[in-house]
Amino acid sequence: MDLPKLTVKIASHNGADVAQLLFSKNDELLQLLRTTKFLRWSKTMNCWYLPYKPTIKNYLVTLLKGKAFLDYSNLPASDNLKEEIISSVEAKEKMQTNTALTLNEESKTKVKEFEDWMRSKRYSNNTIGTYSDALKIFLRFYSHKTIAEINNNDVIIFNNEYILKNRFSSSYQNQVVNAVKLFFRTIEMKLMVIESIHRPKRQKLLPNILSKEEVKELLDKTVNVKHKAMLSLIYSCGLRCGELLRLKFEHVDTKRNLLIIKQAKGRKDRITPLSLKISALLNEYYKTYKPQVYVFEGQSPSTMYDERSLQQVLKTNLLKTSIKKPVTLHWLRHSYATHLLENGTDLRYIQELFGHSSSKTTEIYTHVSTKSLQTITSPFDYL
Repeated sequence: MDLPKLTVKIASHNGADVAQLLFSKNDELLQLLRTTKFLRWSKTMNCWYLPYKPTIKNYLVTLLKGKAFLDYSNLPASDNLKEEIISSVEAKEKMQTNTALTLNEESKTKVKEFEDWMRSKRYSNNTIGTYSDALKIFLRFYSHKTIAEINNNDVIIFNNEYILKNRFSSSYQNQVVNAVKLFFRTIEMKLMVIESIHRPKRQKLLPNILSKEEVKELLDKTVNVKHKAMLSLIYSCGLRCGELLRLKFEHVDTKRNLLIIKQAKGRKDRITPLSLKISALLNEYYKTYKPQVYVFEGQSPSTMYDERSLQQVLKTNLLKTSIKKPVTLHWLRHSYATHLLENGTDLRYIQELFGHSSSKTTEIYTHVSTKSLQTITSPFDYL
């Protein structure tokens, strides 16, 4: 799972210096940032911001550790932390005389070459950003070395002296190792023996779901027909948020009761059944709003509906319910898969509906389905 990227820039707002927080729409990252009471939204700057202080970098590093890639290159050099912890005495001495380590010209050229290679291979923008950011951090850590001098043992040192010391997540560690491996194999034509590098075991987290009763309550409390259609379609077809917002009318096949999802995650097309009930709801919505290009459009005609606005729709309607869980839009997708499984749908069909390349990804829903568990009688009942 790719970590989101957050860029920090200083700006003047209402006569005061503020730190702009620039990032692609991400519900989990926004929820994390909202843990600080100082977070504000600016319509004029069209971004979230915090009051600027020289300690803002330290604060954000602590808050986002292992949760996001933090780009603070636009901050003054005095604000930069000594982030790169080098194991050798020579490197430490060098760091003391250069507190704002930056990429040298060789590293900048190589990172640009790496980005161009990934772009030519049609990697997604998120992957390109994640891998190039990870590589930059790794190369800054070894700024005292030429790239040709870096070897397998240096990756192990980086894991111990940077990743583990800073208590970054295991997924972040894997991303850096993947980026370094790909860079050296494709750009440097040098094979890193990844098997000798310690890789952490991935956390096995269960997906969060709502019960059928909770989904029904949420949709019943959503009065606005457009908002209800959006949330209902996410649940009834197991859509990701971006998949819903990119839908156009040619993707809705009402004659065959199918929804066509084009170029979803992994650049894969897939189809999913469209229930008669959701078709009727979409028809009611269309008569009221008459969208032109996208199924769900923003305030301006023919423009895609804003993801942040959709997240706010969910948040607003949740307040009308008795649900106290920290629900996100993706919970509806997880709930759809789990409820399909509980209704007796074969796991192979769910895999196809969700566009999963591996059945192992789909099998996680067997761990949250309660239908089989509820048939088990505890030995305690016989005591």
